[in-house]
Order: sequence, then structure tokens, then C-alpha cells
Amino acid sequence: MSSPVIFPFKKLIGINPEEDTPVYLQIAQSMIHLIRNGHLPTNYKLPGTRTLSELLGVHRKTVVAAFNELEMQGWIIVLANKGCFIKNKKAEAVTGQLVSYPNLTGFSISNNTLLETTSDNIASRISFDDGQPDMRLAYSEQLAARYSASLGRKIGRRLWSYQPGGENTFFRNQLTNFLNSTRGLRATPKNIVSTRGTEMNLYLAAQTLLSANDWVIVGNPSYHKANMVFQQAGAVLKSVLVDYNGIDVDAIKKICKRQPIKMVYITPHYHYPTTVPLSTERRLQLLELSYRFGFIILEDDYDYDFCFNSNAELPLASIDNKGMVVSIGSFCKTLAPGFRTGFIVAPENLVKEINKLKAIIDSNGDLMMEQVLGEMIAEGEISRHLKKAHQTYRDRRDHFCNQLNKMLHSKVDYKLPPGGLAVWLPFQTRLNLSKVAKACLARSLNLPTTLLYQTKDLTAIRLGFASFNETESIAALRTLKKLLKLKLPKTTVHLTDPKIAS
Repeated sequence: MSSPVIFPFKKLIGINPEEDTPVYLQIAQSMIHLIRNGHLPTNYKLPGTRTLSELLGVHRKTVVAAFNELEMQGWIIVLANKGCFIKNKKAEAVTGQLVSYPNLTGFSISNNTLLETTSDNIASRISFDDGQPDMRLAYSEQLAARYSASLGRKIGRRLWSYQPGGENTFFRNQLTNFLNSTRGLRATPKNIVSTRGTEMNLYLAAQTLLSANDWVIVGNPSYHKANMVFQQAGAVLKSVLVDYNGIDVDAIKKICKRQPIKMVYITPHYHYPTTVPLSTERRLQLLELSYRFGFIILEDDYDYDFCFNSNAELPLASIDNKGMVVSIGSFCKTLAPGFRTGFIVAPENLVKEINKLKAIIDSNGDLMMEQVLGEMIAEGEISRHLKKAHQTYRDRRDHFCNQLNKMLHSKVDYKLPPGGLAVWLPFQTRLNLSKVAKACLARSLNLPTTLLYQTKDLTAIRLGFASFNETESIAALRTLKKLLKLKLPKTTVHLTDPKIAS
């Protein structure tokens, strides 16, 4: 138990010298009330009489008398050479009194099932993910050193206070330079909104751009969190099939002719979850449709920095000349998932509207961390780190896929991902993936439910490879191979159609 002096005795123990009740009894009665209501739990160690008398501003003998009263009534126990402790006698027996914080509200609330997510925080020897970076390769030491140095500078101390608009001009300038040089954008600092990552990007964009009953087109399958954010904003989702060339733009065109569309959400470089890139032809067609029918393209390039082919496509935002593309991204995978820094790139008038909403939910941002990141960009550290991590993850992709070929070539039908940190595995036979996941867990391998995609037309898993070294990837795939040989319920599905359904 932490030091009892931290407990706010001075605020919670009321003393009124003008009352007829002696001060020591006022103290005792206040403490009994705190015990009954669970604020002072069983076995809590009270401060010594000298310390408590100083906290309350009374004579030590007054506190001694209060403790004697509490001991006689059975509320505390005094242990020689150890101190005074709250005794488990009456607190739980007092009818109608709080002994713990309420589990339920006393008023009715709506249960938002739309935003429910599954949690697979299960302790296991090794765990698959959906394409997370390896924390062992994170830039933690350099980040810590730079953060500490920034805290020590006088110029950095101004970032501790509230800033008008929550802006770090230095960071915004450096971020703009970085995005222009790496993504071919023509942005200025006025086109940038700094955020806390992908989820905040999606929320700000959806709340600013969407109204109730607006139609939003997403891929099939798609990123579940994005779908939830759009639906929470009141949008109606329309899914469009994704094949090996990305989202079906012809299908989008047919929908636009029948129904006004407000937005199309895409992950064009490596579609989530299938990892397929949107072809050059379809990119141009989609942009032309946006100009023709007036829908917004929300471009989420979550894995843009990890392209393993030389012919990487630039974002649609780099060729948009009519302001129809809103581009979002983050540094969460570039550095570490806990490094919550993201960005939205958009025309200036939209940036102003997004910043109005951001000012309500995150008025100041993380100015100190932005300063650190700005310095790392300016001095080329981000580029050097990306170059090193890029080679490591490419080697891991190649090794992981080689092992897939050796162990699971007869069971899965997949393509080498051109980029990103995950592999998409459609199975040639229909398996019960929930049972596979449970069997994996029994063998200390965690296969989270968020990685499983199973419908009447599809049985597939998205497996991240970046967080595994060679030994770990072999161990994980061997376990999976053994389980797939077990007699798990399955029905044959012929995947002759190259389209991927969810």
C-alpha cells in the first residue's frame, strides 16, 4: 500500500471548533464515515499520530484520543511496531452504505453495440498481430534522449503551457517538408492537421465531413474500426468487392449512377486487410469518378513507409488538382504504436473546419513530442531509421513467406505482399477459424479474433510478420501448420473467382 499521507485527510476530515462535540470525536466520526463508504478500505495503514496531527492542524494528543476511540469501537487495529490499520469489522455490515465504487449507474444509458470491440489481451508465449512493428527495433533510446534534452531547454519550456490553437509551427513546417519529399505532395503548413494517430484521423474526418444518412463506400473486406467510425457519424455503408487489383472501381461507378455518394474510403497502397495495391489504372479512374460525381476520397496510407518494390505509387493526393482527396497517415508504425502522432492533409478550408473540432477534443496536442519529432525529421534521423527498418522488415517478409511456402503451400492461396507489414492468407478449404484460434492458444500461440475473416464465401487470416524474428516466425508457423492438420470442421470452397469477399 502506498504512503497513507497521500490520502487527502485534510479535505475529508471536517473539524469545527465551534461545535459542542469534542474535536477528537469529530475526527473519529469523520473517519468512521470514510471507512463505511469505502474510502478507507480494510487493511489500509493510517499515518502516525504525529503526521496526522500536522496534516489536520491539531495537537497530537487529540489524534491519539481519536485513535483510541476508533480502536474501542472496533474500526481500527493497532499492531506494535507496525502501525494502525483499518479493521474488517463493520464496513461491510452497514446496510445501504458504500463499500466500493458502484458498478452500475443509477440512471439509464444506451448500450452502444456498434462501437464494441473484441480484446485479445491474452498472455501467451508468442502472438500474431495484424502487421505491427517490432518494438525491439523501435527508436526508443533516441526518442528518450531527445525528449529529455528538449525538456531541459528553456525554449522547450514554453511548450509546457497552452499554445494558441495548439500549434507547433516548427513541427508543422518539418512535417510538411517530410510529406512533400516522401509522398510527392505540394502541401503547405496550412494544409496539415497534426493528430494522435489513425483513429483520431478517422474520427475528425468523419465528424467533419459526414452527416446522417450519407452514403460511404468501403472495400469488402475492409478496416472494421473505420467502418464503425463512419456508422457512428450516421453514415450508411455500401461495400464494394476488392480483387487483386484493389477496390472495384467499375462497381463504384454503377453505384454513383443510382445513388449520391458522399465518400469513398480506401487504403490504396496495401488494402486493409488483403494487402493488395490499387492499380494505377483504377487510381486514375477513381479520381476521375470523384471529379464527375463529387464524392470525397478519404485516402488512408497506413503502411505507406514500407514499400518493398521499386515501382511504388504516390498517393492520390499527389495528383489531385481539384481538392477531392483527403489524405491521412501516422508515425505510429514508423516509430512505435505508442508514439501517437498522425496527420491529415487536406485543402486549407477543410483544415480550418477540422481544427475547430480538434480544438474541442484535443486543444493543445502533444507539443513536446511534436518538437522532438520535428527535430528528428530536420536532422534526417527519421529517414535513416526508416531505411534501416525497411531492410529488416523486407528480410522478415521474405523469410516469413518462404516458410509459408514450405509449410502451408497446399492449404493457402496467397501472393507476396509488395509492401506493408502483414500477409493475407485465403484458405483453399473452409475451416472453423474460431476453433483453430482456440487450439493455437492451447499451444501458447495467440491468434486474435481480429485477424480472422470468415463468411460463407471466405476463410482467411491476416498475419503480421514484422514483429517476429526468424526463430519466432518459424515457431509460430509450425504450430499453425500442426493445427491445420487436425480434423477441424471444414467444407471445400472453390476459389476460382479472383475477387475477395467478406
